[in-house]
Amino acid sequence: MRFYLGCAVWAYKGWLGDLFPPGTKSTDFLRLYSRQLTTVEGNTTFYAVPDAATVARWQSETPEGFTFCPKLHRDISHEGPLALRLAQAQAFAERMRGLGSRLGPCFLQLPPGYSAAQLDDLEQFLTAWPADVALAVEVRHSSYYRAPGEQQLMALLERYSVGRVLMDVRPLELGPLPGAEEDLHAARDRKPLVPLHPLRSAELSLVRYIGHPDLELNAPLLDEWAARVAAWLAAGTRVYVFMHCPREEQSPALCRMFHARLSRLADIPPLPWAAGEAEPLQPTLC
Repeated sequence: MRFYLGCAVWAYKGWLGDLFPPGTKSTDFLRLYSRQLTTVEGNTTFYAVPDAATVARWQSETPEGFTFCPKLHRDISHEGPLALRLAQAQAFAERMRGLGSRLGPCFLQLPPGYSAAQLDDLEQFLTAWPADVALAVEVRHSSYYRAPGEQQLMALLERYSVGRVLMDVRPLELGPLPGAEEDLHAARDRKPLVPLHPLRSAELSLVRYIGHPDLELNAPLLDEWAARVAAWLAAGTRVYVFMHCPREEQSPALCRMFHARLSRLADIPPLPWAAGEAEPLQPTLC
């Protein structure tokens, strides 16, 4: 499969009654999530590296075809030069190998202060990263969004067969939402206002779409992304799309909206809940 769709997390109580039946225990969230969407952005690993037993449990609770995209721990990405964290990065990759076929690309999010002047440091990191574990990189410094930094970054990613993470924060500027202004302001504070340059490398792309809580306002941008992703899939790119929203309860609806649009333009499999392939979503009763 070359197209994967999911959210930033799998454990969100606000999805009770949507992704999860009422009364679902939190211990069932991953099992049920993974039978309705096909990937998850592994933000949990940014804050704590799971032990081997936890990784094995994640693997066993999810079906074949589901993938995790674990974010490298912040001690690796946000604590000084990457070249000083090579052993930690290799240990992280080794731990994530415990996911087996469920392991998608790992995700290196560079901090806002990490500029194109540090590309030599990034290259040292990419040289040491295990070639058999897919990797994608997100950059946030403005120097990567203009010449020559952007061209140098893309050449580096291609040279090491590393994908680029794209973040689309344009939806946050689509308009106010009565009763959700605090949510929108908080989301804008958390997500840097980087421009969208939809570039690909290594035939791999991770897209982080930060949706507006008023779902219908997203329609034009979702149409734009559907056309773009359809073209990328036709060109042989493997694409992971993650839907975020300041009101996280809306993220599954954004997934459905995007999937419906893309399915009209590309030959993609139905989501498990639509295919009738998922087991009945029954919670474990206390």
